[in-house]
Amino acid sequence: MLRVVGISLPGVVDPETGNLYVPHFNWRNVPIAETLTRATSLPVSIDNDANAAALAELWFGRPEIREVRDFILVLVEEGVGTGIVFDGQVYRGEGGTAGEFGHMTIGSGAPVECAVGSRECWEAFASERAALARYQKLSRSNGSDINFAAVMDLALKGERNARAALKETARYLGIGIANLIQGLAPEAVIVGGPIARVWPVIVDDLKASVDSSICRGFPSTPILDSTLGSEPTLMGALSLVLASKFASAPVA
Repeated sequence: MLRVVGISLPGVVDPETGNLYVPHFNWRNVPIAETLTRATSLPVSIDNDANAAALAELWFGRPEIREVRDFILVLVEEGVGTGIVFDGQVYRGEGGTAGEFGHMTIGSGAPVECAVGSRECWEAFASERAALARYQKLSRSNGSDINFAAVMDLALKGERNARAALKETARYLGIGIANLIQGLAPEAVIVGGPIARVWPVIVDDLKASVDSSICRGFPSTPILDSTLGSEPTLMGALSLVLASKFASAPVA
């Protein structure tokens, strides 16, 4: 019987210590892996949610993605995170801090604050919270009677304000992706998280935004939706467990 705890969660996870830093909760160097190991008497495999989702894409994603060596997984949830795969390995960087592109500056006056209180970060423009705030403004909703899942449902039914909110969010998502392509030159970019469910609504605006934001002469980079469902981080947690037991986890 396989008895391992697998966890994928937002924040910076130090791969050496298993300690967690989550600015939104003011958590710094929280020994979450050690704490859970003591509580369960089981080994714990833990990583940042976007890194774990990227690992899941390597193992369980599209066949064409499993064949490339370099790609970026953009995880759109309450925030925006990225899992970077170089040469077939998830790249974590020093102290597990690689991939925190959700906090890169792409503008000002975003509809919401990011996790550290800025209205200039990518995730303040392109997250689920940003899309929901746009919908609430367009529909004059008080915010207590709708969530992001409901906005997606409305958009898929053709509701005008929901589609407009998601399309504007896709535009900012594309600006950030263009920056990633120009800086890291991946073979492909995958967009994952619940927002992948409305891919038919957002894909044209997202790709148009990338095309208009990127320098001329850059090779065309495929931008794909994740096929791992609305909870790729769960598949990521499973991938962490399998990697810990049956293979050397492809991380760097």
